[in-house]
Amino acid sequence: MRPRVALSWLLLASLSACHGPDPWFRHPAPRGAGTIFSALDLPAPNGQRTGSGAPGAEYWQQQVDYVIEATLDPESRTLTGKARVTYHNASPDTLEYLWLHLEQNTFRDDGHASAVAARAADGTRRGGSDGYRIDHVRGADGATLTLVEHDLVARLALPAPLPPGGAFSYDIGWTFEVPDNVFRRFGVEQVEQGRVWELAQWFPCVAVYDDVHGWNTLPYAGSGEFYTNFGDYDVRLTVPRDHLAVATGVQQNPQDTWTEEQLARWERARRSTETVVIRSADEVGSAAARPAGDGPLTWHFKASRVRTFAFASSEAFVVDAASLDGTPAGTLCVSVYPKEGLPNWEKSTQMLRVAMLGFNERWFTYPWPVMTNVNGPEGGMEYPNIIFCGGRRSERGLFGVTAHELGHQWFPMLVNSDERRHAWMDEGFNTFIDTFSARDWFTAPEEQEANRGQRGNAARYAQEMLSPDLMPVDTPPDRLPRRLVSSLQYAKTAAGLVLLREQVLGPERFDFAFRTYVHRWALKSPRPADFYRCMEDAAGMDLAWFWRGWFQETGTLDQAVARVEQPEALEATAGVIRHGPARVTVENRGELVMPLVLQVTFEGGEERSVRLPVEIWATGDRFTETFVSDARVVAVQIDPDGVFPDVERGNNAWRLPK
Repeated sequence: MRPRVALSWLLLASLSACHGPDPWFRHPAPRGAGTIFSALDLPAPNGQRTGSGAPGAEYWQQQVDYVIEATLDPESRTLTGKARVTYHNASPDTLEYLWLHLEQNTFRDDGHASAVAARAADGTRRGGSDGYRIDHVRGADGATLTLVEHDLVARLALPAPLPPGGAFSYDIGWTFEVPDNVFRRFGVEQVEQGRVWELAQWFPCVAVYDDVHGWNTLPYAGSGEFYTNFGDYDVRLTVPRDHLAVATGVQQNPQDTWTEEQLARWERARRSTETVVIRSADEVGSAAARPAGDGPLTWHFKASRVRTFAFASSEAFVVDAASLDGTPAGTLCVSVYPKEGLPNWEKSTQMLRVAMLGFNERWFTYPWPVMTNVNGPEGGMEYPNIIFCGGRRSERGLFGVTAHELGHQWFPMLVNSDERRHAWMDEGFNTFIDTFSARDWFTAPEEQEANRGQRGNAARYAQEMLSPDLMPVDTPPDRLPRRLVSSLQYAKTAAGLVLLREQVLGPERFDFAFRTYVHRWALKSPRPADFYRCMEDAAGMDLAWFWRGWFQETGTLDQAVARVEQPEALEATAGVIRHGPARVTVENRGELVMPLVLQVTFEGGEERSVRLPVEIWATGDRFTETFVSDARVVAVQIDPDGVFPDVERGNNAWRLPK
């Protein structure tokens, strides 16, 4: 246990400025001459992003639309595609080139791209792929365009500058081999009745150009996920005839890919809140369960206002579905899985429904017409309208991963945060909203608590905060060791938001503010400053101390009972000695500040609790509270319910010596 010191924040800051970093601090707080309560150093408000944390009147974002034709050849493990890409320049800037992400290049056997990914992620060697082979890049007029590749990104030269309000279309063709060694997010799984293919990051996509960083060209290195443009997708996927395909968006040609009986079942599912089986486990492999004919089939999907497109395809899929609200206009919830997923995957569609209803009620209504859960090689990953939840899980495990991946439809599929730089605004926010989902599905309190887990519990997280290698939450994930990605971006963020909701703001005040944030930034791209400002604006409270302490620094909380003083009265009545007011002095011995809950027990059994606001630490790290009673104080307890992330609970209590 490292030493503590009882100095005011202002004095501590001045000492650090005069004598260098305090040796008792593992990570000195870069506050200059300020304190933890000082205003945050945030970008100045402007026409794009206001001081209230809302998008401004001049807010803009680019749109990129894709019309894609692709073919999956399972025998050669290749995917071949071509696309017409239309880029809409809504910015006030004239653009001379576009930057593209070449995410499949991270799986190359050698070269800088794979080295970057291996070093930034878990060090595992990738293999079995040469990445993208770009066949052609042409303008809409057929003229060849210049594409210059730089490992994981490529620069596309425009034939003429693209002015504000303009649009530019180009055609691109590519091929890649699905690698054998896929470290995350997609891949191929062998099951008894075939293979399950999950495809993502499968087409060269245009990088984001925004008002904060200009071109966002941080590479796909593994831990940091994605920051992409919203757009409309029109996609035709050609796969073997015995395959069933599911994807982002709504299928446009079901009559070409399903039997008449299956089409009738789909219609029943669209009108039923109960799960309807579209293709059963017994029907997998049956010729009668596929349309008659020879050769592959093409599946046509369309999606609007989504940030990318993913799909899955397999000859082994069992399929079932149900409507969220029992009407054809409601969101259709779909599950696909090989028979190895039984029996728990029979509950997947209802898990989707129940979790979605909870998210809709608490935060924002899911805005798309379909949601699909896929059991395959990826353990847990999200894309618009489709999630990959692999493994042969228990019911509790399946609901946990389903609710978590579904929650990503709100963060970041709806609120389009920059996951490459601020993963906590994606994983952390989603982990936070997950903490309420267990009660939607499970009735027993122990099951609810087990599924809620440690990630939403600040008190349990306290010891993790003593780790010597801890870094601020707002650290780009590709700059963190793998362990800290989970610890900080998921767990600390979720625990902090639960703490803010339940111990600082209160549920009603927090929920109103958090919903306001989601509504303001739905289908837009916020930054940390936007979140901080929006929450303070809608909650009506200055929270700079919380954002700085929890997200921007690495300090710990150590609230302690320093001393208890209670003089006896000078006179007694009826032989009973009366006591003067009790003075309880508490100290804040860590770098974090939090409200203080103090429980005092008097001789005779009377208990009093007082909740002191965080502002008691604004002028120093020692505070005295007075309790008036004729009875003697026999015990004092800080945080009696054990909800705050105090790293040294041994000094939270005081008892009168016997």
